[in-house]
Amino acid sequence: MSDNLFHKESNGITPQKILMLGGSAQQMVAIQAAKDAGYYTVVCDYLPDNPGQHIADKFYPISTTDVEAVYKVASSEKVGGILAYASDPAALPAAIVAERLGLPTNPVSSVEILGVKHRFRQFLKENGFACPRNNTFSPDVDIDVLKTDISTFSFPIILKPTDSSGSKGVTKLYSVDGLAEAISHANQYSRNKILIVEEFIEFGFPEVIGGDIFVWDGKIILYGEMSCTRGDNGRSLIPIGEKKPSGLNERQTKIVHLELQKLIDALGIRFGELNIEIILDKEDNVHFLELGPRAGGNMIPIQLSDAYGVDLPRANVLAAMGNDPRLNPTEPSACYMTSVLHSDQDGIFNGAWYSDDIKQHVYREVLYKKAGDNIERFDGAGKAIGIVFLRFDDENKMFSMADNISNHIRSMVI
Repeated sequence: MSDNLFHKESNGITPQKILMLGGSAQQMVAIQAAKDAGYYTVVCDYLPDNPGQHIADKFYPISTTDVEAVYKVASSEKVGGILAYASDPAALPAAIVAERLGLPTNPVSSVEILGVKHRFRQFLKENGFACPRNNTFSPDVDIDVLKTDISTFSFPIILKPTDSSGSKGVTKLYSVDGLAEAISHANQYSRNKILIVEEFIEFGFPEVIGGDIFVWDGKIILYGEMSCTRGDNGRSLIPIGEKKPSGLNERQTKIVHLELQKLIDALGIRFGELNIEIILDKEDNVHFLELGPRAGGNMIPIQLSDAYGVDLPRANVLAAMGNDPRLNPTEPSACYMTSVLHSDQDGIFNGAWYSDDIKQHVYREVLYKKAGDNIERFDGAGKAIGIVFLRFDDENKMFSMADNISNHIRSMVI
């Protein structure tokens, strides 16, 4: 693969072009990284208020999930690569268009498998990975038929859309009571109108392992596993932060790394940053909840870049263009944590509040809202107010703060 960032055209030397699918606040870092790397940036986003359009070299107001529209832009602009940074819906269109044009991409079939939960569950089972019992169905299913289909399932169960991310539309049920409400909730966040119910995996390690990995030439060159802080003192399914180091012991870490590389091999993934969600059961078996074919949300790439002394947004850009990402991660010498600033109620944002104990650990604050803006109750990653970055010298102190994070960081709402 070439390291050359430029190609010659009839009018002289022109920067190569990269097509960026999405211009949200979280995707701004990748757009800027592409510009800093010397590329001409072309951005697509159907939302008229996306901030990425203001820093891109060229903007198209089209949906990132419209394959034919994206193909038309990519062809006419003669781009050298396509990147769906931190976007689940855009990952498959990016792969399809890139494959059509002969641009760097992971296999479309693998990206498609990773993009829908029921196909991913089937793939896991067929390839010898741990997988919970599950059942897929339509939102208009007869409730009595569904109850019969899951009558042998052990409770609790998880009901969710098969094509959403950020824990949107997910419900944990301890009995069949509330099944109709859970289906309605999941349906709100489903594009393909296929829902899934599966047995809840009993945790051995007490938290979900999240974070990102980075693959180059089929090998994982950065393992960025972290433990997820969950809302409502751990009872919520929605992640509100990540902690590095994760708290896994040496044996558990090795098991997770081996299973991750085994999964990358099975899928034929060639390059790029992928988002992970893993549960270790009581026998330390690795259960893959998700392997997202894109960089993680909630600014996970920035957190890991800080921890490992690398630039993951730039690495994503270089890899998408077929260039060596030049990642040389070093083991973190400190502890890094994020906290998703959010609200438990609708209202008007009036700033962030920090306890005296935690102020000294805050080294970056990224707010998506400003004082006076309307905010909504946090029921999914899309309603985050911002991300707070924290650094600790002591792992125990980081975990202690995370366990009581609502006592230390809050959004003020009026």
